Amino acid sequence: MGSREPFCWIILFCLVLSCFLVQTHGKTKEQGLFLPYKSTLKPHSGVDTRPFYASLLEGLQRLNGTNVHIPQEGSKEKDKIGRLPGQPPVKFSQYGGYVTVADKAAGRAFFYYLVEADHPAKKTLPLLLWLNGGPGCSSMAYGAMQELGPFRVRSDGKTLFRNRYAWNHVANVLFLESPAGVGYSYSNTSSDYSKNGDRRTAADNYVFLVNWLDRFPEYKNRSFYISGESYAGHYVPQLAHTILHFNQKANKTIVNLKGIIIGNAVINDETDERGMYDFFATHALISDRDASQIQKYCDFSPNASNQTSECSTASGAANRDISNLDIYNIYAPLCSSSNLTAKPKKASILNFDPCSDYYVYAYMNRPDVQEALHANVTKLSHDWQPCSDIIEVWTDAPSTIIPLLQEFMANGLRVWVFSGDTDGRVPVTSTKYSLNKMKLPVKTKWHPWYLRGEVGGYTEVYKGDITLTTVRGAGHQVPSFQPARALSLIKHFLAGTPLPDTSKY
Repeated sequence: MGSREPFCWIILFCLVLSCFLVQTHGKTKEQGLFLPYKSTLKPHSGVDTRPFYASLLEGLQRLNGTNVHIPQEGSKEKDKIGRLPGQPPVKFSQYGGYVTVADKAAGRAFFYYLVEADHPAKKTLPLLLWLNGGPGCSSMAYGAMQELGPFRVRSDGKTLFRNRYAWNHVANVLFLESPAGVGYSYSNTSSDYSKNGDRRTAADNYVFLVNWLDRFPEYKNRSFYISGESYAGHYVPQLAHTILHFNQKANKTIVNLKGIIIGNAVINDETDERGMYDFFATHALISDRDASQIQKYCDFSPNASNQTSECSTASGAANRDISNLDIYNIYAPLCSSSNLTAKPKKASILNFDPCSDYYVYAYMNRPDVQEALHANVTKLSHDWQPCSDIIEVWTDAPSTIIPLLQEFMANGLRVWVFSGDTDGRVPVTSTKYSLNKMKLPVKTKWHPWYLRGEVGGYTEVYKGDITLTTVRGAGHQVPSFQPARALSLIKHFLAGTPLPDTSKY
């Protein structure tokens, strides 16, 4: 299927765009989903929407003819972090630095942050890669500093406190800022920032991983898992597909991939969008009439060329109804002040601070923090941002990643899809509709799972080793809002054990 212009849902999404954006330091950026980019692209922009299978080969063309092992300037010893400014004492090791993902002429380099396991058996625990979405949002901003990393930033923007539910209790966790232009990751070729897309991101992420494993050879044979949320619903499966491609091409295990886990993930455009409006309606956020009109008159199909006036009117009304909510957690409070505090406020891992974005922004732009992380070594001309201001074009994005999930089933990979059930942007209804498109037979029927005697969420397992689970009371960034339940989730995923179906757990 060729590219289409300029994305069939432009009228609908222009009307509702504003409610899907988060305010980040005076600039609007969307942390979770690609579709707003589609609505802002210029007519005849020729964005490639072919299935990833078809377009990947072009993205890997340069890799097939060259060695993906690129000369590196960094080393494990130089990348070791002594201590981050304002950090409490810890016993685990941290590393940060750059891996070059393109030849010296292009000069693309990705920033990573490794948190080794806080566990006596760290040498046998798996390696878990975390990717945030956007596209254009930083895994340092969200995954590392607001979700599953070992620290959170206090309201003074200077000091850190421990996350006792950090995922490095069960894995060695690797955070990656990708693609070039995100966070501290950069290119010496400025035109690269207008060439980003799913294809290049998958290829560059693979080159990063292979070269990173050369730097950390102790992880080469370790069980490897890929995790992420939101638009990483594209990144994670596409990287997994690329790994399988090269393992099969080499007829050996280059990367010991065992499975993937994606949360509140962009999976299939049509059902993702339809499910979003159904979520609004079933959670009493929009009127029944508007919901009915949207489902009746709006065309969610990938080939739609325009929308009716009835669709525009109803979606506009829906936009007004939800415009003053945090659409990423419909029950969460909004940030009332972007100002830092002279003295840090009392902080709690169990009570997520809605102003955390501002604290992280201040912390990550401190010169002493960047020096400790071995980041911003080229002195970028722009601030570090939670979501990139310099990535304004996205060149390719398939409308569905379902074929990749089916490929993983055929290759015996473990696949879990989880959903915070108070997220309105890629809600649980969207995830269920998207998985239902696969028409999978049920292996273990829908039931509650438990943590500490309470329902942690609900789960269903399908034949082919795909698990769907919800996390009760969590928004788009699940570990931010339900850290204990998120840790239980990842623990069972990595162990390959079912979520507990008894309240005694």
